[in-house]
Amino acid sequence: MANEYLLEIKNVRKEFPGVVALDNVSLFLKRGEIHALVGENGAGKSTLMKILAGIYSLDQGEILYDGKPFQAKKPVDALEKGIAMVHQELDLIPEMTVEENVFAGREKSNGIVIDKRGMEKRTKDLMESLGIDISPKTKIKELSTAQQQMVAITRALAFDAEIIIMDEPTSAITDREVEQLFKIIRKLKAQGKAIVYISHKMDEIYSLTDQITVFRDGCLIGSVATKDVTPEKLINMMVGRELNDVYDKSSPKTEDYDENEVLLKVENLTRENEFYNINFEVKRGEILGFFGLMGAGRTEVMDTVFGLRKAEKGTVTMKGNQMGTVKKAISNGMAYITEDRKISGLNLIASVKDNISIAYMDMVTKGKFLIDFKKEKENADELIKKIKIKCSSRDTLAGTLSGGNQQKIVIAKWFMGNPDLLIMDEPTRGIDIGAKAEIYKLMDMLVKSGKSIIMISSETPELLGMSDRVIVMHEGYQTGEFRCGELDQDKLMAYAIGEGNKYHQ
Repeated sequence: MANEYLLEIKNVRKEFPGVVALDNVSLFLKRGEIHALVGENGAGKSTLMKILAGIYSLDQGEILYDGKPFQAKKPVDALEKGIAMVHQELDLIPEMTVEENVFAGREKSNGIVIDKRGMEKRTKDLMESLGIDISPKTKIKELSTAQQQMVAITRALAFDAEIIIMDEPTSAITDREVEQLFKIIRKLKAQGKAIVYISHKMDEIYSLTDQITVFRDGCLIGSVATKDVTPEKLINMMVGRELNDVYDKSSPKTEDYDENEVLLKVENLTRENEFYNINFEVKRGEILGFFGLMGAGRTEVMDTVFGLRKAEKGTVTMKGNQMGTVKKAISNGMAYITEDRKISGLNLIASVKDNISIAYMDMVTKGKFLIDFKKEKENADELIKKIKIKCSSRDTLAGTLSGGNQQKIVIAKWFMGNPDLLIMDEPTRGIDIGAKAEIYKLMDMLVKSGKSIIMISSETPELLGMSDRVIVMHEGYQTGEFRCGELDQDKLMAYAIGEGNKYHQ
């Protein structure tokens, strides 16, 4: 008789220097089950999965696989056992083909010759079984993020994985691509595979999963059937408090400013093959949302506004001064929190303090070359406290922190310069509900003090909950501009896919 649970993780403890990452946590996983693992950033979710996948070792506790003790000493041990992890940052090799990535490190061979034909057929068969239409000969760099996710899943199946761990698999893909991914996950469930699904997105958890296990601060809070817990109760389990209004805009106005003052003006901004004739204004004390599907051109527009890309036509004016370079943008009170914190937002091998200081070094220097270390430390400590960055000290390396806390460092970096306008590209991507609420509160406090925010977001509830106005883009063009009271999610999506004309009929 088969064991009730394919996987039993019991009473696991894991410590890092100065931090107890996991304290007596357990997780039980059945065959053919999609099991959500949720909690705030830093709760220990990814740490536990990395122990299971052989990336970390456990300090105490035990793991049973199909009723027998198991502990992976390295990732290949987990793969050979049938445990595969699809990481949030995909570890595929861009210059290699799909089939080469699927079989990387364990290529099939006929004697001493690699069996390219056999690998291609196996890859094609696996993809067809999941309804994935990608040629095995395609190079990874030619695929979208969603397609790369599907290649990573195919690779897991090529290892005959019975347990597939998915860490924030929808953080960088569109709603349509999410639907395709969910079809694949449900097919895996139907094949009897067990899925551990790590996500901060409530709608995904409720539409996809069977069971939910909640971690908080490295401890197990509870495990419940998805159908038996309300979103409100689940949030309370995750954060330890009620979040009655995530999009809280109740901060008092702290400065007297002219709400009609135009802080930023963009006119006829164009870059061929990216975006065309973009026009908008940002007034003091408002949040302007930007929405569009992948490839709409939102980020490209903001890169150009900030001076990272050069406009071919049009102008950007900030406080009456014409922009064009990053130096001009920063000196005129503009800041840019980029979409990808790991690539363009942070130095992962530098400390929290050094990352916070880097954008405004002139604020912590004496003369031209000497750093005022006392002032630098004071500024860092103040911002760590204000933005609630969870770290053991200002000297903690940024790369050792959770994704949510890394995002908070990026925000703190720009806060130090007290900018008048913040461009925030996907500011809460990969961040738990509690951290999101904190960031929304910070945003509201900023605009109530007379600052302004441009927020690019793929999350429609976030846009509708926080923005005063929303501009929608489709394939490089503006398709609509609305005050938030004029919008709902259906209308927003219609304009994003170029079907907004149906609202004018």
